[in-house]
Amino acid sequence: MTIAPFVDFRGVWLAYNEALLAAGKFAVEDISLQLTRGEFVAIVGPSGCGKSTFMKLATGLKKPSRGDIFVDEKTVSGPLKISGMAFQAPSLLPWRSTLANVLLPLEIVEPFRQQFKAKKAEFEARAMALLASVGLAGYEDKFPWQLSGGMQQRASLCRALIHEPQLLLLDEPFGALDAFTREELWCALRDLQAARQFNVILVTHDLRESVFLADTVYVMSKSPGRLLHQRRIELPRPRDLEVTYTPEFTDIVHELRGHIGALRKTGAALP
Repeated sequence: MTIAPFVDFRGVWLAYNEALLAAGKFAVEDISLQLTRGEFVAIVGPSGCGKSTFMKLATGLKKPSRGDIFVDEKTVSGPLKISGMAFQAPSLLPWRSTLANVLLPLEIVEPFRQQFKAKKAEFEARAMALLASVGLAGYEDKFPWQLSGGMQQRASLCRALIHEPQLLLLDEPFGALDAFTREELWCALRDLQAARQFNVILVTHDLRESVFLADTVYVMSKSPGRLLHQRRIELPRPRDLEVTYTPEFTDIVHELRGHIGALRKTGAALP
C-alpha cells in the first residue's frame, strides 16, 4: 500500500503578479517534491533564489500560478491552520511577558480563541512545558527586553509550536545568533521535532545547520528558483554536535557547497 505524502508540490510555478506571469517571469519554476509525514527538510541556495517564496507557497500565503500543492492530501488554497512559522527576527510583542507571547496564537486563532478563557489554565500549562523544554523555565514572566537574542528565539519557536502544528516552517530562524547560541538552538529544535514528530521545512543559508538537522536537503538554483539537487542525509539519529566534526559530515557540506550558485540549466531535473 502506497502512503500518500504529507506535503506534495506538483509542478509549482509562481509569478508575483499578472504582468510578470504574462511576461513569463517567475520567482520559482517547476517545483516538485514530496515530504513523508514527520520528515525534516531544509532548503538552501543563494540569496534571492526563491527560498522564502517557497515557504510562502508551503504555508498557503501565496497561491501558485501553475501547479498544485497538497498538505495532508488536501489542496492548499489559503493559510494553513495546521502550520506554525518562525522567522529570523523573533518579533515578540514588547509589552507582553514571555508566557503571554507564547500564548498569543491561542488567543487569536480558532478554534482556540473560543476556548481560551475556559481552558486558560490548561493552555498556560502547555506553554510553560514548552518553555521548559527549550531551557526557559523561570523566564515566563520576563519581557522580551529582559531576554537575550537566543532566549527570544527560543520563545518564538515555542509560540510557533503552542497550537501543536503538524507542519513547522522556519525562515532563517537562527541566522542572527552567535555560533554557540545557534548550535544550542539546533539541539533544542532537534529534540522538539524528535519528541513531537511534526514536519519541518527549514530555509537556511547555513549548510552545517541543514546537514545537522534535516533528513533531506534541497538546493535551489539562483533566480528563478528551481530545485537543482536533492541530498538525503543518512547520518544516524539522534545526532550530537560532535558529528559536525566528522569526515562524513564535512563531505556532505562540501558536496552541497559545490551546488550553491550553480547556473540554472533548462530542463534540469532532480537526480
